Amino acid sequence: MVRGKTQMRRIENPTSRQVTFSKRRNGLLKKAFELSVLCDAEVALIIFSVRGKRYEFASSSMRETIERYRKHTKENRVKPTEENMEHLKIEAENMLKKIELLEASKRKLLGERLESCTLEELQQIEQQLQKSVTCVRARKTKVFRDKIQELKEKEKILAAENAKLCEKSGMLPWEGSKEQREKEVPSDERSPNSDVETELFIGLPEGRTKRILQPN
Repeated sequence: MVRGKTQMRRIENPTSRQVTFSKRRNGLLKKAFELSVLCDAEVALIIFSVRGKRYEFASSSMRETIERYRKHTKENRVKPTEENMEHLKIEAENMLKKIELLEASKRKLLGERLESCTLEELQQIEQQLQKSVTCVRARKTKVFRDKIQELKEKEKILAAENAKLCEKSGMLPWEGSKEQREKEVPSDERSPNSDVETELFIGLPEGRTKRILQPN
């Protein structure tokens, strides 16, 4: 049976963490000492605890070992050669040329500096502009449709809330003004005197909510 590797993580208990730190620190210092003696190696080890206390071991001089490390790191840094510099210079020139071409193409699309364009170039620019306009109009239409759908959804939500409020207050939902209701009725179905009010009515004007008649 093959056991999976245990995932190493921080010890949460402070006491256990301090005990483990002391044991592992002493073991690491011992290993560094053994390595310097057995292999005649120059070893320098620095440890800082969580509280900032320093522990260190050096087979010779800690300062000299650190200076030796810095010198070794500095010498091994990659220095730019003449060949690399020439290559970078060529790449920079190519990038400048590409930028100039893009700027010229941009100005032509904006309708500037077209005097030097041939008939074929002008036709290509026109085709590009037509394609761009088609994409913009398609996006514009989609935005309009999404907005209309969003407003319809809001209308449904408001209508449902209105119906709930009217039901709680014992009133009929508002169905719009008389002009709005007449728009929904075909003109040939309207009565000749539909625009003239002859009936006497005492109470709230039409178009507002009416209270539901409760049976006696």
